[in-house]
Amino acid sequence: MELGVYSFGDLTGETTTQVVGRRLDALLRQAEAADQAGLDVFALGEHHRADFAVSAPEVVLAAMAARTTRLRLTTSVTVLSTTDPVRVMEQFGTLDQVSHGRAEITVGRGAFTESFPLFGYDVQDYDDLFEEKLLLLMQLRDDPTRPWQGRFRTPLRDLHVGPRPVQERLPIWIGVGGTPQSAVRAGALGQPMFLSLFTGANQGVRLVELYRRAGESAGHSPDMLRLATGGHMFIGRDSRRAQDEFYPYYSHYMSLHPAFRGGMPRHVYDQWVQAGLLVGSPQQVIDGILTQYELLGSDRFVGQFDPGMPESAADASLELFLTEVLPVVKAETRADREPSSVTS
Repeated sequence: MELGVYSFGDLTGETTTQVVGRRLDALLRQAEAADQAGLDVFALGEHHRADFAVSAPEVVLAAMAARTTRLRLTTSVTVLSTTDPVRVMEQFGTLDQVSHGRAEITVGRGAFTESFPLFGYDVQDYDDLFEEKLLLLMQLRDDPTRPWQGRFRTPLRDLHVGPRPVQERLPIWIGVGGTPQSAVRAGALGQPMFLSLFTGANQGVRLVELYRRAGESAGHSPDMLRLATGGHMFIGRDSRRAQDEFYPYYSHYMSLHPAFRGGMPRHVYDQWVQAGLLVGSPQQVIDGILTQYELLGSDRFVGQFDPGMPESAADASLELFLTEVLPVVKAETRADREPSSVTS
């Protein structure tokens, strides 16, 4: 099983230029530590708000590429509905070149809509934009010389889109937050799916079934239907202390969402933890990841290691993930996949 982390570069207090710079420096340092520890994936999300430092993840990922040697570098997610797929393909073709074949893309529609007015799109076209642009992005990867015409941009004919990536088929993961139609679309297109889970593996069973069924019905090989799962995560030495420490940060972080304006109530938070939110001791997080692996057949887990947290708390959680969770999960899933050496 591959393991990774992701971040949106959220800011926990001031939003000055100096604070943003320190936040980005911390992400580069954390990526170096993850690379040295043997982590597989580092992902960055995209937001266009004053309380987030990362609006151009591909730029920060390129800086990470220069400081790492093995990490897969991807997004979580690229908001494709309000981005030109031609530009996305050029950016990630470039990232794949400078990282020597370590780039991936995770595309989605985004949890916030601030990018629509910012880049001149109508939020009423939310799903249609994503559908058209996803198909164009896949064509640019698989058959870049084929002419293209759609509804939302000028046609493409005899135009160069480059540089081409090092990888023969640059991975394009489709991010799914909980909508059945999104899971079906990912399966029908034969693309790997990244499924966000906030309250445990049971939340994803139906969506994974829909994804795999749609993929099989469309004739795609099971090997193409890769599944990544992930969500918010915080690790401390002691379970209860970790839950108490994380709560105020998480409550404030979740207040960005309309359902929790004013903060997440403690009783709701406790219910989420009980249902599978990955907050607690290293062993609890190990158990939660392995449950996703066993119940859903996940090929990859990517946890958000710093939601709403100051740098010191995020560093401590990440260190426990790298030193205590990573080696155990790797050993457990490697043993599960290796053929038995016992002969009859």
